Parts: sequence; C-alpha cells; structure tokens
Amino acid sequence: MLQDSFSVGILSDIEIQNLLDNKFIVSSSKIISDQVQPASLDLSLGNKAWRVKSSFLPGTKSKVSDKILRLAMHEIDLSKGAVLEKGCVYIAEISEHLNLNESISASANPKSSTGRLDIFTRLIVDYANEFEFVQSGYKGPLYIEISPRTFSVLVSSGTRLNQIRFRKGNYLLSDAQTTDLHNEVSLISGYDGSLDIRDGIPLSIDLSGGSNGLIGYRARKHTDLINLENINFYKREAFWEQVTFNDLTSEGLVLNPDEFYILASREFITIPETHAAEMRAYDTRVGEFRAHYAGFFDPGFGIDKNGKSKTRAVLEVRSHDVPFLIEEGQTVCRLVYEKMSSLPKKVYGGKGMSSNYQSQGLKLSKHFIN
Repeated sequence: MLQDSFSVGILSDIEIQNLLDNKFIVSSSKIISDQVQPASLDLSLGNKAWRVKSSFLPGTKSKVSDKILRLAMHEIDLSKGAVLEKGCVYIAEISEHLNLNESISASANPKSSTGRLDIFTRLIVDYANEFEFVQSGYKGPLYIEISPRTFSVLVSSGTRLNQIRFRKGNYLLSDAQTTDLHNEVSLISGYDGSLDIRDGIPLSIDLSGGSNGLIGYRARKHTDLINLENINFYKREAFWEQVTFNDLTSEGLVLNPDEFYILASREFITIPETHAAEMRAYDTRVGEFRAHYAGFFDPGFGIDKNGKSKTRAVLEVRSHDVPFLIEEGQTVCRLVYEKMSSLPKKVYGGKGMSSNYQSQGLKLSKHFIN
C-alpha cells in the first residue's frame, strides 16, 4: 500500500509548485521557496488590515471586502509593521490569490507557531458560509481573521500566520483503513491498552511530569508584546508559568477557565510520507475545552533517521466557562489521516528542510529561547 500512486488526496509540494507555475496560485509579492511545505503552502500577510467590530462570514451573496466596508473601525498599514492587540479582531489581506479549477478544493489552519502563541486565525473567502474552507473552482482573494487571545503581537507584510492545504477529491481514511495503516507503520506509540481507532487516532495528555516534574506551561496574563520576526529571542519566564507535577490533584490536572496552556501528548506520533494528518480542534464529546489550534501534520512528521517516532504532539489547550479536569489516559483529541495525491519531494524534518518541531517533546513556539 505504501508504494501506491494516488490520483486523489492531499496535494504534495511538487503539485503545489505546479499550481504556482501555472498561475492557479498567484501572489502580489514574491513567493519564498520555504513557503511551499510538504503538503501545504504558507500564506503571507498583504499590506492592509482592518480592526473590525466583530468576526463575520460574508455569506453566499457578499464579498469579504463588502463586509469590511460596513464593519471596519480602522485601516492598518502592515507594510510598516503594526501591533495587533490581544482581545481585538482584525481582518487582513493575504498576498496570495487563488484561481483553482473544478477538481481542486482547499482548507486552511493556523501554523504551529501561531497556535502556540494563542493567536486565533481563520481563513475567509468571498461568498463563503464557513471559515477555513475553499470550494473547488474558487477564483478570488484570500483574507485572514486574526484575534490574539493572550499576547499582543507585532506583524508586518509577509508575516506567515496560516497555511493552506489543497486536495483532489476527499480521501479521509476510514477507521478500517486507519487500522491497516497503523498495523503497517505504527502511527502512534507510547499508549496503554488497546487503541480505540474511531473517527481518527485518539491522543491523551502526558501528566507524568518526567524526571523534572514539568507537565506544561500556562500563559501569563500581562506581558510585553511579541514581535513575530524574533526567533529564539524571548525568555519564557516572562511569558509563561510552569505547570508541574505539584499542580496535579489526586484525579489529574484542572484547567482554569479562559487560561491558555501548552501541554504535550502522552503518545508519540508518526506521519508516513504517503499521508498527511489533521488534528481536530474541538469536540464537545471529549469535554468543554478546545485542544489544538494548529491542525496540520505533514508527511514525515515524527520520523527520525531510524524510521522511529520520538515526537509528541504539542497541544494548545483552553478551557471554556468552567474548570475542567483532565485525567491520565483521557482522550482529548483525535488525529485524522488522509492520503497524499503524490509523494512529496521533501518531507518534514528531512534533508534540506527547516523543521522547528521535529523530535519535539514539550516545546513552546520558536520565538522563545530553547
């Protein structure tokens, strides 16, 4: 099965480059080579953003620009850099435009670093009734809703906050196909008991604390802003409190309402190069909290030089309204696999590709000193 050539599924970096070369994707700025990822394209901010009264969808009869005219409070020039304040909602232009044919659709998610900073983002397109989805055959501009939840951030034209994934058809694996793939390549390891493959692979949170007792991080309420161009720059102690084994109750970890946590999965994850995966962000069936803003996992994620996984999923977790108890082994989210349309030229963590989160344990965004 791993040697099959797929005609439907997630488009690889080779096919994305073909879309660029044939003007199915165009940009008002130069596309940088590392924007093309193994199974997605990083989207870059354009020159304009607007502070808006509220989040919105354009609906089937309106363009995004029409709604901006009615809801905008202030226009912002991103070419000079701008601070996006936490607790506010912004709409920004994306430099890339789409000219898709009828066989290709797309979906978007925040980049990993965006999610780990608690920056809530959603893609919006003209005449849309839902966020993050682009219908097949779409021709038009892209916009991004940005709402920093915990930290105010400095962005500018070219800043990359989200990513888009293109697909031919829709080839999510069934439970039986996921089971077969797991039996072949061991999609996850490090779990106890039998694996409940149902609407994806279940993941739980690591509450063991390890040798240093560290379980996760809780964001501080009042901090300096973060310049998203500053990599490996900020001291984590100024922005994060440690959550340790001493913070656990006898039952587990209690999440405080409206506080933001960085936690890690107990399980180690493998994404074979023939597949991509997506973490489903929120499911009321597992509790009143949101796990994982950034949902895309690329082919090759978690595979070391020996073909084994040493990489955990880092989960961005926020409880809603009430305190919520997470216990050891409790399913908090599920990882859904989908076939690639073709094998990527480069894989996550592979030669010639910069990968910030390969072989990660519990890790904050790349902006903090490692």
